[in-house]
Amino acid sequence: MRRKAVFVTIAVLAIAALAAMFTGCAKQKEVIKLGAVLAVTGPAASLGGPEARTLETLVADTNKAGGILRRQVQLIIKDSQGSAEKAVSFAKQLVEEDEVLAIIGPSTSGESMSLKGYCDQNETILVSCAAAETIVNPVAKWVFKTPQNDAFAAIKIYQTMKALGITKIGVVVSSSGFGQGGKAQLTKYAPDYGITIVINETYDAASTDLTGVLSKVKAADVQAVVNWSVEPAQALVAKNMRQVGMEQPLFQSHGFGNISYVQAAGKAAEGIIFPCGRLFYAELLPAAHPQKQVLVSYKRAYEAKYKEDASTFGGHAYDAFLVVTEAVKKAGAVDKNKVRDAIEGIKGLAGTGGVFSFSPTDHNGLTLDAFEMFTVKNGEFVLY
Repeated sequence: MRRKAVFVTIAVLAIAALAAMFTGCAKQKEVIKLGAVLAVTGPAASLGGPEARTLETLVADTNKAGGILRRQVQLIIKDSQGSAEKAVSFAKQLVEEDEVLAIIGPSTSGESMSLKGYCDQNETILVSCAAAETIVNPVAKWVFKTPQNDAFAAIKIYQTMKALGITKIGVVVSSSGFGQGGKAQLTKYAPDYGITIVINETYDAASTDLTGVLSKVKAADVQAVVNWSVEPAQALVAKNMRQVGMEQPLFQSHGFGNISYVQAAGKAAEGIIFPCGRLFYAELLPAAHPQKQVLVSYKRAYEAKYKEDASTFGGHAYDAFLVVTEAVKKAGAVDKNKVRDAIEGIKGLAGTGGVFSFSPTDHNGLTLDAFEMFTVKNGEFVLY
């Protein structure tokens, strides 16, 4: 009897162990792991900070509503501080240790380019929050992005210049990946709009004084200046132009879509012209506009919670999360291959940056009409 009791005890313990193991596996499967590599702090914190806060809110709201496919979402955020080296290291952790379904980010183009090859080789979905067209052109099977292409921004700027009769310009860009990508697009499309780039200068992304560069631009006798960067240099260019006595119009890239740059530039920001998404006049969009609801909802919720103006950068993270969650729902499974394929099948998805329609040959999913032209008036963004 004693031997029989021992056998029964062992059997019960074995069953309990198996049950615990299967329960643990079930619980593990119930969680959808998403990684995010963002410049939460450091020089590009004006990008990564809003992106991280946006994602944290979205994940909390999603889980409160029941998750995705009845599974809770676990978000793992890594702060790259804008460093490409750190971005690669964190991506490896997320892929090889955390086994995430997808990575959202990085915040900057240089970081995104550093992850493009790694994520493609390791078959991990990357949805970048950076704008350089080289992130998705040429297409890498596993790499997508949500910001509008810098080629579209260059075209919108040149269309505006042509309407103003501007034909001779000066271009100044940062040494970052985003700056160099913009320089390439400005150079490529200038002849199509009858525009001559008289002077083309690159400055260090960490510069604190650009009067020397802008003095050279002033001497070149240009009709307008284009600056392409996402660093605090956007405010610096505006102030230094006025300091060297330049009154020509200043055009900025779509990286200017954060009111903090205007606040940093002060009066020198007045009259700056730049292309951007529709976040800044969301309330004024017609009720039937496909982006109206998502833009108003995001802007109100973000500003109410964080007591700061919503920016297009946070919107890029919003769109990235939206794309991934929509793809998971379409795939009906938490499977990398199926979700990746589902992203390419997304059509007519309204986000903060535009209406997304991806394909095997288009991993950005936006067109030129995702942009409007804005200017700065009385310290605020208004339609140009």
